[in-house]
Amino acid sequence: MNTDIRSMTLEELTAALRELGEPAFRGRQVFTWLHRGVRSFDEMSDISKPLREKLAGVYRADGLTVSRKQVSENDGTIKYLWELHDGNCIETVLMRYRHGNTVCISSQVGCRMGCAFCASTLGGKVRDLSPGEMAEQVIFTQADSGVPISNIVLMGIGEPMDNLDNVLKFLELINHPLGLHIGMRHISLSTCGVIPGIRRLAELELQLTLSVSLHAPDSETRSRIMPVNRAYDVEELFSACRGYFEKTGRRISFEYAMIDGVNDAGWQADLIVKKLRGMPGHVNLIPLNDVAESPLKPSRRVRQFQQRLERQGVTATVRRSLGGDIDASCGQLRRKEMMKA
Repeated sequence: MNTDIRSMTLEELTAALRELGEPAFRGRQVFTWLHRGVRSFDEMSDISKPLREKLAGVYRADGLTVSRKQVSENDGTIKYLWELHDGNCIETVLMRYRHGNTVCISSQVGCRMGCAFCASTLGGKVRDLSPGEMAEQVIFTQADSGVPISNIVLMGIGEPMDNLDNVLKFLELINHPLGLHIGMRHISLSTCGVIPGIRRLAELELQLTLSVSLHAPDSETRSRIMPVNRAYDVEELFSACRGYFEKTGRRISFEYAMIDGVNDAGWQADLIVKKLRGMPGHVNLIPLNDVAESPLKPSRRVRQFQQRLERQGVTATVRRSLGGDIDASCGQLRRKEMMKA
């Protein structure tokens, strides 16, 4: 099978073309074309036909194909089910906000983290996505929708820290001036709490936003709904987050899915306040999506929980629900497609 050319950095591409006897500027030309969203080397109009044929013999440039597309009648949110070159499927969601258009991308096919409230993990992890496959979600979402992308969140299917080398290379590709040139400050990376990844990211001091899927401040509850807590306990997680802030100076966003009777008690709000004391953080409360296969239900105490946090000085917002009419929560559309097979 031909090599995924969109996973190559400009330097790698330039070196490969030099081996084919081509000058360095050809690397810049090909890199730019790839990030504009061409699906064939024949679309590269300023590249000679012999070189296009050479490239086609070694690399593939076709990219993702739309398996299914759903557009919300309520808010214009678009959800894509993309088919990969090997037949696997992943999801991408385009969300429209006043401050710009955000694309939520997947980092893996499936997920092995096993969070009880998430449809992405049903069926487990199949494989990691390549840097190019992550970039293609942004490139082809923009091309298909005609909507300019200004922000990226790695909060789709998969755990980014479980595929960190490829994620870091994706960030390099998407940030490049000859590519989409989306700045790090416009990118959020979400983790369920893989501590070695958080520490590695801290050392790199990237200017992106780190989002931590907290979902419970106490170890007993968190272990029940998030198996990752058995490997990386919530106390160690808070310590790693504090270290990340001290190293980077960047405030962390804590994601918190509100689950009825599980993590929405007043004492749990108070514990969040205690754990965040002295560490600037933002708590993003998420009204739980109803996943048919899960017994967990949306909390009825979201506003009370928010108010309790804010009264004690913690910034807390309630995430606006988008795409509820199109299975926009992670993994739902892919799961339906899998069940058909």
